[in-house]
Amino acid sequence: MTYILQMDFDMDGPFGEEMAEGFAGTAESINEEKGFLWKVWTENPDTKEAVGIYAFETKEAAEKYLEKHSARLEEFGVTSIRSKLFRMNETLTKINYGTAE
Repeated sequence: MTYILQMDFDMDGPFGEEMAEGFAGTAESINEEKGFLWKVWTENPDTKEAVGIYAFETKEAAEKYLEKHSARLEEFGVTSIRSKLFRMNETLTKINYGTAE
């Protein structure tokens, strides 16, 4: 069963290409997380928000990553971390071209 983790928080920047350059190392390290499948990075410079949507193989892997990443964000001074964990309905997701892989 695939689990989706949504994490969002307030962020003053950087955004766009500057964000891509600044967070490339973080992005690469996420690929090494046990049970990690994929991530979508989103940003809204107008409202100063960032959102990560992650897919993990298990609920336990998602929860472990949430704990680790929350601590990392707090080290960066981010204090407005919000998160939600969902189980993916893989049958319906495949109809709409999504994937659990």
